[in-house]
Amino acid sequence: MTVPVAELAQAVERARAGSAFLRAKLGEVAIRSAEEFERLPFTTKQELRDTPFLDYAAVPADRIVRIHASSGTTGRRTICSYSAKDIEDWADMFARCYTYAGVTAVDRVQLMVGYGLWTAGVGFQAGAERIGAMSVPTGPGNTELQLDMMREVGTTVFGATSSFALLIAELVERAGLRDDLALRVGVVGSERWGEATRRRIESALGIETFDLYGMTELWGPGTGIECSLHDGIHVWTDHYYVEIVDPETLGPVPPGTPGEVVVTTLTKEAAPLIRYRTRDLSYLYSEPCPCGSPYPRIGRIQGRSDDQVKVRGVIFFPAQVDTVLAEIPGAGTEFEAHVDRDGSGRDTLTVRVEGSDHPGLAGELAQRLRAKIGLRVEVDLVPIGSLPRNTGKTKRVFDHRSVY
Repeated sequence: MTVPVAELAQAVERARAGSAFLRAKLGEVAIRSAEEFERLPFTTKQELRDTPFLDYAAVPADRIVRIHASSGTTGRRTICSYSAKDIEDWADMFARCYTYAGVTAVDRVQLMVGYGLWTAGVGFQAGAERIGAMSVPTGPGNTELQLDMMREVGTTVFGATSSFALLIAELVERAGLRDDLALRVGVVGSERWGEATRRRIESALGIETFDLYGMTELWGPGTGIECSLHDGIHVWTDHYYVEIVDPETLGPVPPGTPGEVVVTTLTKEAAPLIRYRTRDLSYLYSEPCPCGSPYPRIGRIQGRSDDQVKVRGVIFFPAQVDTVLAEIPGAGTEFEAHVDRDGSGRDTLTVRVEGSDHPGLAGELAQRLRAKIGLRVEVDLVPIGSLPRNTGKTKRVFDHRSVY
C-alpha cells in the first residue's frame, strides 16, 4: 500500500492542532517521510476509553453534531464524536460499499442491525438512502417481524451480523419460505465469520453475501467491503491509511503476512485516529484486484489479537475452528471453545460443535483440529441448531480457568 505522506502529514497536523489529547501525545513532530510517520506512537482503544470525548475531539463542541459508542463487547464503551462532514463522508463510504455489492436504487434494503448509540443501523441506512434504495429499518431481533417484512415489502437486500443472518437463513429453510422471498444480496459485518457460515447462509437463502468491514472508531461499518470476486476486502484509502504490524514487536510485516491492522484516518474531523491499533488480524494484498478497483485489499478478518487464548503454551484462535469446519462434510458452522483446567492443573480445550450424527465425525473433527491448532482437542458434537443464535455478536471462546 503506497504511503500517502502529504495526506498523512495534513491529517496529523489537523489532529494535533485540534485535539488536546493528540497534541500532548504527538508533540511538535512534522511528517516529511514515511519513516517519520512510522515513528509516531500508536493509539489504543484504552486511551480512547479513558479520555473524555471532548478532550479527544479535534473540533469544538459546537461542531459536533452526533456521538456514537461501541457495543462494549470487549470492555467499556468507546464514545466517538462526528462533525457534519464526518456524517456526509460516512454515508458516501457506505454507499460505495453497497455499490460494490451490486446494490442499486431499485433495491429494498432490510436493516436487521442495531440502532441507537451503536453505529450499524444509521450507517447502513444512510448508505442505502444515499444510493436511493428503499430502507426497511427493522432493527435486530424479532424474527417473525423480519420474515413478515421480507415477504410484504419484497426485500431484496439485507444487512445483518453473520450470527443473525445464519438464524434467519435457518428459519427460512425450516419454514420452506425461500421461494416466497425476493432476497438476492446479504451485506454482513460486525463480527468475524468464516466460509462455512457463508456457504450455509447463501445456500439456505439463495443469495450472494458480502463481508463488510468497519468499527465505531473508524466512523462505523463501511470502511471497506468485498467485491464480487470475494477475494479480500477493498479499503477506502481516500479516507484511511492502513498498516499491518506484528502484534508483538509492533514492527511492519510484508504483504501476505498476517498481523494487526493499524489505521490512520485521513479525513475524519471530530475524532481522528493516528496509528490506531484495531486489534483485528489480517494481511495486505500486494497485487491489485482483478476486478479493476483502484482500492487496495486486506484479507478477511481472521480474528483479534486480544481474542487469542494460550492453551498449554499454544496460541489458539477461533478462526482455526472455522477453517476446519469448512473442510468437513456434516460439520455445522456454529461452535463454542471451552478452555478449562483439570484436577492435575493441566489446561484442556473442548470444542462444542454442531454436526450431523454421521459415525466418526467427532473423531475426524478432533484429528483435524489437533493438526490445525497443534494440541489435543476434545470434541463435543451437538445437534444442528442446539447452540445459541444471537441477534448481535456471538461469543466463541469461554475461558473457565480463572475460577481456579
